[in-house]
Amino acid sequence: MHRAMSADKRIPVTEETRKELHELKEPGQTYDDLLQELAQHRRRQDLEQRFQELEDTDSDELTPLSDV
Repeated sequence: MHRAMSADKRIPVTEETRKELHELKEPGQTYDDLLQELAQHRRRQDLEQRFQELEDTDSDELTPLSDV
C-alpha cells in the first residue's frame, strides 16, 4: 500500500493525537497508510449511515401489500 510521495506535507496535531495515532499504527505501517485506512473507514461508515437512513425513509413511506 506504500505510495511514492510527490511532496511531504505537514499536518499539525496535538501530542495527544500523535500518541493515539502511534498506538493505532501497526508495525511497519506508515502514518500515511494509517490515515488512509482511517479515512476509508470513515467513508464506509458514512455510506452505511446514508443507506440506513434511506431504508428507514423507504419503510416509513411504503404501504404494506396487505393494506392495498
